[in-house]
Amino acid sequence: MTANQRIATRCVGKTILDSRFRGNDVVSQKETELTLMPADDTSLELLAPARNADFGIEAINHGADAVYIGGPAFGARADAGNAVAEIARLARYAHRYDARVLVTLNTILRDGELEAAQALAHQVYEAGADALIVQDMGLLELDLPPIQLHASTQCDIRTPQKARFLEDAGFSQMALARELSLQEIQKIATQTTATLEFFVHGALCVSYSGQCYLSCARSGDIGRSANRGDCAQPCRLPYDLADAHGQQLARNRHLLSLKDNDQTDNLSALIDAGIRSFKIEGRLKDMAYVKNVTAHYRQRLDAIIENSGRYRKSSSGRCAFLFTPGPEKTFNRGATDYFVRERQADIGAFDSPKSVGERVGKIRRLARDSFEVDTTLQIGNGDGLTWFDASGVLTGLRVNLAERIERNGPGYRLFPEHKGSGLPSGLDIGTVIYRNHDQAFLHLLEKKSAERRIALRLYLAETADGFALTLADERGITATASLTCARDVARDPERALTTLRENLGKLGNTIYAAESIELKLSALWFIPASAQNSLRREAIAALDAAREKAWRRPSRRKALEPPTLWPSDTLSYLGNVYNEKARAFYEKHGVKLIAPAFEQGLEKGLVSLMITRHCLRYSLDLCPKQAKGSRPDPLLLTNGKDKLTLRFDCKRCEMHVVGRLQST
Repeated sequence: MTANQRIATRCVGKTILDSRFRGNDVVSQKETELTLMPADDTSLELLAPARNADFGIEAINHGADAVYIGGPAFGARADAGNAVAEIARLARYAHRYDARVLVTLNTILRDGELEAAQALAHQVYEAGADALIVQDMGLLELDLPPIQLHASTQCDIRTPQKARFLEDAGFSQMALARELSLQEIQKIATQTTATLEFFVHGALCVSYSGQCYLSCARSGDIGRSANRGDCAQPCRLPYDLADAHGQQLARNRHLLSLKDNDQTDNLSALIDAGIRSFKIEGRLKDMAYVKNVTAHYRQRLDAIIENSGRYRKSSSGRCAFLFTPGPEKTFNRGATDYFVRERQADIGAFDSPKSVGERVGKIRRLARDSFEVDTTLQIGNGDGLTWFDASGVLTGLRVNLAERIERNGPGYRLFPEHKGSGLPSGLDIGTVIYRNHDQAFLHLLEKKSAERRIALRLYLAETADGFALTLADERGITATASLTCARDVARDPERALTTLRENLGKLGNTIYAAESIELKLSALWFIPASAQNSLRREAIAALDAAREKAWRRPSRRKALEPPTLWPSDTLSYLGNVYNEKARAFYEKHGVKLIAPAFEQGLEKGLVSLMITRHCLRYSLDLCPKQAKGSRPDPLLLTNGKDKLTLRFDCKRCEMHVVGRLQST
C-alpha cells in the first residue's frame, strides 16, 4: 500500500510561567516598602561551570539546568574566554533542554573598555545567551540589549539592603556571598523577589568576593587583580605568622588557603532559606570534575524534588549516569560547608592548597619496594596517592601494581612507580595515605558517561482519512503529524500491536524517551512499518520545531523610577568604581562622595587588601571571645619579603589583611 503523508504541526499555547521574573513592569517606590516573597517559589536550578562549549554541553548532559561561560573578554576568569560562535553553539544545545546559558561579563572596566563591553553584550545576546553576569554598575548606564542581568558574586551581596537595591536597579538573579549563614540568607530572601543563587561546591575565595586586592597589591601589578579576572592567588601561598612581640605562631603554612566548599548535606536547608539556584565553582577545572560534580548535585536535587512534591527543576530532561558520582573522586582540598551552619573550626587547608584527595587508609607494613595499606577502597594500577611527609609537605606517587590482600584485614600491597630502588622518602608505618587520582573512575569519565532524555507522551489516533500521532513533552508543548492512508484490519492483531508500539517508541537517536504510548484506535489496523517510522520521524521533527518556537528568553527587569537610593552617600575604594559610567550610576542613586577603585593605583597608604570572615585567631584558639585573657591585637603575616598585618574586627567577626600597593 502506498502511503500519502501530510504533516500538520501545532504548538499548544501551554505557557510555563516562572514568577521569579517580574517582567518589564515598573514597580512603584511605595510598593517596594513591603516585605516581598516570590509568588511562585518552586523552580530549582543547578548552575554548572563551562570552561568552553564542550564543557558546557557535558554539564547539560549531566544534569545542569543552566551553565555559565566566559566570552572573549571581561570575564572574571581571564584564562576561560570563548569566541561568540562557541557561545552560540552552546546556547543552541542548551535550549533544546530548556536550559539557560549565562555569560560572565563580570570584571570592572576601564573607560576605554566600555564600548567594547557594550558591543560584546549585544553579540552574545544575538548568539542566544540568556543572561549577563555583571559586577561593574557602569554597564547599567550603557545601551545594553534586553537581556536579563545577574549580579555576580563579585558584587559582595551580604545584606538585605544591598540585595534589595540590586533588584530595584534591574537585577533578576544574584549570587550571594559564600560566607553567609542560613539565617542571613533567609533574611535576604524575605526582602527580595529576585532569584537567589549560592555556591554549593568548589574552591572558596578566603576574601569576600570583590573585596580582595592582595593579588595586585603584592605584585605591584594593577593588572593582576581579582576584580579584573587575573588573580595570582596569593591566598594559596605559605606564610609565617607572628604576634606583635615576634613570637612565632605558625611557620610555612597556607594560612589563607581554605578547604573546598561542599554543601551536599545542606541543600534542603538552603532551599528552605530561599536559595533557588545552586552554583558549582570551576570554570578552570577539568572535564572529569564538571561531569562528576554536576551529576552528584543533579542526583541530590532530583531526590529533593521527588520527595517534596513541591519543587520542580528549571529545565527539561532526565539524566541516566553510567558511573556513580562522588565529589571526593575529583579535585578537592578537603570539604567544608563554611559558614552555612555558623562558624566552624576546621575550614582551612593549611597544610596544602593542592588536591589531597580521598582518604585511603594507613600504612601497616613496609617492604623494600612495596608497602601495605589498610583500606576497604578498591585501589588500581595507575592510581595517584598522596601523603604528608615529616615536614608537612604534600608528596605523591603513582601506583605501578596494586595487589589485594586480606592478611590482618582488608588492604593492598602497593608497588609504586619510581626511579631507582627503594620506596620514596616519608613513607612510614602509620602514615595516612590519600588518593587524588582514581584511574578507573577517571577512565569512565573519559567516555560517554551520561544520557539526558526528555520524556514524551505519545498518542496515536484515527482521523477521517488515516491516522495522527501527537507528541507531548514535559512542558506541555505538543506537535502532531498525520498520515493519510486506507484502514485495513491487521491479520495478526497481537503482532501488529507489538510492532506498532516498538516502532513508535524508537526514539534512541533523539533527545526524547517514550514515557507512555496511548493508542486511541477502534481496531488494530494494518499500518506498514515504513509508514509508522516515517510518521514518528515527522512528529519528532514537528515537535523540535514547536519547542524551538516556544522557547522564550527570560525578560530584563526594568529598574525602578525614580532610582532607589544607595544605602550610603559615600563609597570608598571598596566600591570598585573604575569608570565614569559607574560613577554616574552611583551619583544617580544618591552617592555624593565616590573614591576611585583600588585598581587605579591611588591608594598609597595602608588599607585592607582583603576582608575575610575566616579568622586566624579563631583557627588558632586565640579568639578573645573564647580564650580568656586573649586580646585582638594585630598579628604579622609574612611570605619572604612580603609583610602583611592582620587586624581583627571582633564586633563583625572579621579579619582584615592590611598592606599597601607595592612599587613596581
